[in-house]
Amino acid sequence: MDLSPRQRSAVFAVIVIALAALGYYLVVPAVTHAARHAQAAASPTPAGPATATTPTPAPTETASAPSAGGVNIYAWLPFTQQDLATAASVAVRFSVDYNTYTYAENAADYVAKMTGLITGELATTLQASYSTPGVVSTRTSQQQVSTGTAAIDALRAFGPSSLTFVVNTTQHLVSSHGTSNDSAQYAVTLTGSSSSWQVSDIELSSAGNS
Repeated sequence: MDLSPRQRSAVFAVIVIALAALGYYLVVPAVTHAARHAQAAASPTPAGPATATTPTPAPTETASAPSAGGVNIYAWLPFTQQDLATAASVAVRFSVDYNTYTYAENAADYVAKMTGLITGELATTLQASYSTPGVVSTRTSQQQVSTGTAAIDALRAFGPSSLTFVVNTTQHLVSSHGTSNDSAQYAVTLTGSSSSWQVSDIELSSAGNS
């Protein structure tokens, strides 16, 4: 289903509202319910004469998926809520691996840990980039060891078989020159469908996504 730019903007706004509602209605009630049970267990019941009371029916808790104005927004989109969660997980795992390496590993080893997360074309691109002579000599001479972390910042774009996330990454680099922490924001594009997603492109978010 093709949407006009105005319709896509409206859909994104509804997604933000729905996700905020999902966090509130699923997380907050669960935390509150657990806190009440813990408080009840910790508070002793005062001793006193037995009195006859009329039992009050316990409230019934029901869970329902929140929606914006009672509308299922995923009916408008080319993916389900689970599809989105699965793709986001792949984007984060890849982004962590992208910034995790050691001077002792070669290009094949570096890319191998991303097997299943990236397309063959991207694997070739990353292996060539990792093998760039100047980059290799610096990494080896400085004995660089890098560890990455990542978190989804936003969903930038989507289509019937692709999703692009904006991912915040941090690189913790230890080398013979000391220790440093660098942050960067990438646009990570995945292709696929349902529960099968692979990263097909990564670039700085400021450069857009081609």
